[in-house]
Amino acid sequence: MPDDKLLERILKRALRNGGDYADIFVEYKRSTLIQLESGRIEKAVAGSVSGIGVRLINNRKTAYAYSNDFSGPSLEELADTVAAAVDLSGNVRRPDMTFNLVKRYPEFRSEIKQFPATVPMTVRIAMLREADDTARKISHEIRQVNVIYRDTEQRVRIISSEGFAAEEERIYTTAMVQAVAARDGVIQSGYQSEGGLTGLELFENNPFSEIARKAAERAVRMLSARRAPGGRMPVVISSDAGGTMIHEAIGHGLEADLAQKGLSVYSGKIGQRVASSIVTVIDDATLPGRRGSFAFDDEGVMSRRNVLVRDGILKGYLYDKAAAMIDGTGSTGNGRRESYSSKPIPRMSNTFIAPGQTDPETIVGSVSHGLLVRKMGGGQVNTVTGDFVFDVQEGYMIENGQAGELVRGATLVGSGPEVLNSIDLVGSDLGFSIGTCGKDGQGVPVADALPTLRIKEIVVGGEVKA
Repeated sequence: MPDDKLLERILKRALRNGGDYADIFVEYKRSTLIQLESGRIEKAVAGSVSGIGVRLINNRKTAYAYSNDFSGPSLEELADTVAAAVDLSGNVRRPDMTFNLVKRYPEFRSEIKQFPATVPMTVRIAMLREADDTARKISHEIRQVNVIYRDTEQRVRIISSEGFAAEEERIYTTAMVQAVAARDGVIQSGYQSEGGLTGLELFENNPFSEIARKAAERAVRMLSARRAPGGRMPVVISSDAGGTMIHEAIGHGLEADLAQKGLSVYSGKIGQRVASSIVTVIDDATLPGRRGSFAFDDEGVMSRRNVLVRDGILKGYLYDKAAAMIDGTGSTGNGRRESYSSKPIPRMSNTFIAPGQTDPETIVGSVSHGLLVRKMGGGQVNTVTGDFVFDVQEGYMIENGQAGELVRGATLVGSGPEVLNSIDLVGSDLGFSIGTCGKDGQGVPVADALPTLRIKEIVVGGEVKA
């Protein structure tokens, strides 16, 4: 990576025509992807990329240039490109150019026990083969198994016109299994994934074979499920279901850039009630080992715990530096980017509803007739209106306080504010799921979580009897 003196010189060159803020993002990324499908290794790819991006913010406008060439002339060209974007005819701020970079140290650091790069590719491939074998042994009805392993080592360095430099190494490991089962013309699938800001110690508590077993057993179970009934009813979402709903129903709507543009149902609602009084929503990048965690965001701001909704009242949005300048506030440490070729934007990290006081079994027992969601599937949301549709991968009908018949094909249909205000019981547990969140063509690692909770009424899409 370029040395500090060169980077400091490039930063000052970018600011020579003035500007409100400038920074440099340097990245080295090494990754491995192994995919096993139909009993064969379809992909086994390892590679690395590196590059640098220079950004200038002036009068709420951003100029960004990047390259994978670290030579002095190339970096000078990047600086000149962003400097040329400054409109000299306007009111241009002239920043202090005498700063000396101070190293910023993280308050949070992920401890890696077993770095993936130190483990031979053959050992990692053997884990996938064992997972495939485990899934297929669950039942003769398993027709297809897709096993994916991915690890990433990302080293980043950020220097800023605010006078600091920050460095971080991030190690991500992820395992995913999808199993497909068939019986008498009925085809069902099961999906299970684990991962985080962690090395291969991920598999100490979550063996790859166990991940495969859960996926395969779910696929086989769903073959016996009947079509879910449709209509309005109480719904209990188990902590095992994952946090997809909170990520989509409110998380994206609290990203400041969307709120500022009026593209969120939560725009302009700071201080207003947006959820039930027992609902508190948190985004926390400091949680050890979680997939959405980091010591610094991609602008060098230290990670932190942000309470977005407290007791149902909207307290704030997720900010990067550019969005924070517009609202006259500070960054919340949520400026994230997919790589050096992307500018940072406000993004979630680990987003969840805080646990409550109610025993999860008590919540299920409180419903006379409704739906218990054990595993969420995918979904989509309109952030402007808050309207969403989520698939239920595994659900059970609740009758007289007992989880009973397994059902398939259910969907949850509603709006974020409606559902959040309809939550009337929150469990004392908390269950996480992982993902890669897409926005503006960029993907970043995230985690989401929910405690077991009861929605007193929501539209369940399913079979409607005449």
